[in-house]
Amino acid sequence: MKRFLKIYLDKPELAGLALLVILIAVFQIKSNGILLSMENIRGVMGLLPEMALVAIGVTILMICGEFDLSVGSVFALMPMSIAVMLNDGVPFPVALLLGLMICAAIGFINGYITLQFAIPSFITTLGMLFIARSLTIVISGGFPPLLPDNLPTWLFTDYIWQGSILRMSFIWFVAIAALATALLSLTNFGNWIRATGGFNEAASSMGIPVKRVKIICFMLCSMLAGFAGLLQVLRLGSPLPSIGEGLELQAVAAAVIGGTALAGGIGTVFGAIIGTLLIRTIDNGLVLSRVDANWFKFAIGLLTMFAVIANAWMARISRKIKVEVRK
Repeated sequence: MKRFLKIYLDKPELAGLALLVILIAVFQIKSNGILLSMENIRGVMGLLPEMALVAIGVTILMICGEFDLSVGSVFALMPMSIAVMLNDGVPFPVALLLGLMICAAIGFINGYITLQFAIPSFITTLGMLFIARSLTIVISGGFPPLLPDNLPTWLFTDYIWQGSILRMSFIWFVAIAALATALLSLTNFGNWIRATGGFNEAASSMGIPVKRVKIICFMLCSMLAGFAGLLQVLRLGSPLPSIGEGLELQAVAAAVIGGTALAGGIGTVFGAIIGTLLIRTIDNGLVLSRVDANWFKFAIGLLTMFAVIANAWMARISRKIKVEVRK
């Protein structure tokens, strides 16, 4: 029994999963059964990949011991850049590649400035938040450009089959989540990420290239945010300059709610997904329950503080539990 309790306490994402089940049950009753209806699930699942991909990138970076507050602006900048390139006659595959390169460049700049000048990543990426948002508005010319009609939206946002509750974006999300999980759990680079976030000086003394690891994580975070923004724009059909505003804070909240440690070194992709599902469930459940939508941010803030406190408490209890090792 102690062994199972210790395993549970060492995995805070499981506590988030339990809370998710409770909230689903509560909102299912409050909404008179609408929450788990096929139409509502279809709507929630259509939105989930866009936020979840951002949360996964933020989680990987937080495990590495850094933050990125510019992801909401990058979320808008990449699809806007692609839309402008498409209107200038650039083929979609080339525009997509260039868009990802722009995101990677932003991530590199964030990481390089943070590490080269020993500036907290919170400050560096806060500045990039304003820079990227301003660039998005400038290149749009004040008006959202029209997307060409011949874009392969079927590959990104169409439903998998007629009547399906899942879009193709969900397939992209699952594939990227699986790759990110494998990266963190099955590769040396994943071990480097955790070591860099949890034991920076020790990792450096062991020969781990901590600066390179952090810069790569910054780049991955920005690229996932940009790709998620592209999914939303292809779904909506228009690259609005305002999309993604406030998304950075929701992504950080999802990571923390899912058990990612603020100090770095601890976190999982599964936890980020659970955190995202909790936020989406609260948002959707409040609307269906006819509760004032202005309570949404209050609920997310309360849940974030509760998650931090609960995770710290669970870690302390886990350290006190002594489990006998079977020979």
